[in-house]
Amino acid sequence: MNQYIIEIATSDFLTTQNAVKGGADRIELCANLAEGGTTPSYGLMKQCREEFDILLYPIIRPRGGDFLYNKDEFSIMRQDLLAAKNMGCDGVVIGLLNMDGTIDIVRTAELVKLAYPLGVTFHRAFDRCKNPFDALEELIEAGCERILTSGQTPNVNDGIDLIMELNKKANHRIIIMPGSGVRTDNIKNLADKSGCTEFHSSLRKKAKSPMQFIQPSFEHSEESYWNNVIQPEEVRELKAALQSL
Repeated sequence: MNQYIIEIATSDFLTTQNAVKGGADRIELCANLAEGGTTPSYGLMKQCREEFDILLYPIIRPRGGDFLYNKDEFSIMRQDLLAAKNMGCDGVVIGLLNMDGTIDIVRTAELVKLAYPLGVTFHRAFDRCKNPFDALEELIEAGCERILTSGQTPNVNDGIDLIMELNKKANHRIIIMPGSGVRTDNIKNLADKSGCTEFHSSLRKKAKSPMQFIQPSFEHSEESYWNNVIQPEEVRELKAALQSL
C-alpha cells in the first residue's frame, strides 16, 4: 500500500491552523494565494513554526506575475530563504525561469545550495517552461526534491497524461506532485492514472467576515468582508479518498 502525502497550500495563520487540524502532512505556506502565492511574512513563518509540529515549506516568491526575476528580486529571494532556514522551516518552494522559457538553472542551483539541508520544491513555474522533460532532468541535477505541476495546463485534470509521463521519466529520482484542482472527487483517479504519491491542494474557500459594523460603501467588497478559509473536515476527506488505494 502506498504512503500518500497531502500538502495543503495556506494563506495565513488561521488557514494553516485548520489545515493542521485536518491532518495535512505538509504545509506550503504562502501569502496572496489569489496571485498564485508569494513569500509569507517573517512573522507568519515564525508563528507557524513555533505553533505547528508539521513539515513547513514557505514559498519564496517576491511578487506575483511571471517567474523572470532581476538581480534585486533574486537578492530578496536569497534573504527570505535564509530567514526561513534560520527559523527552522523544513524546506522552501521556489521557481525561476529565463526569458526564453527555460529553467533558470544557475540561480535555481544556487538557491538549492543555499537552502541545504532543507528540501526544495520547484513550483508551477515548471508549468510555464518550454520543454518539461529537459526541465525535469535539469531540476534533478540541481538537487530539487520535488516538482509541483498541473501538467502544463491550468487544471490538473487536463494535464494528467503529461504528469503520468513525467512521473515515469522521473523514476523515483525526484518526486512529481500534482496540484491545481486536486479535490476529493478526483484525487483517487489522479493517483490511479499518474502513479504519484504526493498531492497538493489549497481547498480554499471564502467565508463572510464576522465584523458587526459594515461600512455601507464597501458592503459588496470581497476584499473587505470575506476571508480565506480552509475547513479541517475537507482536509480529512481529501486524505480519506486515498485510503482505498
